[in-house]
Amino acid sequence: MGSLKCENVKKTYNKKEVLKDINLNLEQGKIYGLIGRNGAGKTTLLSIMSSQNPQSGGSVTLDGEKVWENQKVIDKICFSREISQMSGFGQNSLKIKDYLKAAAIFYPKWNKEMADELVAKFELNPKKKICKLSKGMLSMVTIIIALASEAEYTFLDEPVAGLDVVARDQFYKLLLREYTKSGRTFVISTHIIEEAAEVFEEVIMLNQGKILLKENTQELLERAYHVSGKAEDVEAATAGLEVYHKEMIGRSMGATVLLKEGESLNGQYPVSVQKMTLEKLFVALCGGEV
Repeated sequence: MGSLKCENVKKTYNKKEVLKDINLNLEQGKIYGLIGRNGAGKTTLLSIMSSQNPQSGGSVTLDGEKVWENQKVIDKICFSREISQMSGFGQNSLKIKDYLKAAAIFYPKWNKEMADELVAKFELNPKKKICKLSKGMLSMVTIIIALASEAEYTFLDEPVAGLDVVARDQFYKLLLREYTKSGRTFVISTHIIEEAAEVFEEVIMLNQGKILLKENTQELLERAYHVSGKAEDVEAATAGLEVYHKEMIGRSMGATVLLKEGESLNGQYPVSVQKMTLEKLFVALCGGEV
């Protein structure tokens, strides 16, 4: 089974270290969720893994071959990123149909039939210029490029930005259909975590330029709990365990616990124990708003 590996990858901009010793192994045939706060380095990491941006240190390889400036390897990777609405020049001045024709040049396995099918499904006007599209329509174009590229490793950066709930559901169904059919590897970066959680086989949390965790999504959630009650009871119930994000409200406390194999909460203390969603766990681990 093939894999894309980052080994001690670093990225520095103007003496600021954006990515710090990233070690990551993406196995072939999985859907990964990449989540992190704004500025965590998600887009930078995806751009380095797809050879759109050089790393400042470390290495990125696909099946043992370097990715950077290696056309044989690059042909297997698609990074479909957000399209800016600002510019009416260059590629953004193209009509949708011409924009997709240009994309077809870069992807050897480009599936024109799929691209045409998705343009019709999303009810896009192929003669409309990219710079005239709404944010949601721009997201639809990035989705079309990602799926129609048929690249073995496909990265999507905020693919559902601007889409309404129906269109987001439609996207995830299309993603699962293509994944089931092809077994391609997908990495989805998104801030809309909860509705995507069931799609992610594995989740990668990036925090302040570092990999916080990479784990099977369901296994992670099975060991994550929110414990609340009187502060002294919560402290006693969680003593010696991996505890995050303690919150005090008067004499009451809430805390997030990640149990390791074989661990359990201490004793029979009068505390409330609740399972956590991926979004709530992310907030507890990384702090602040999603």
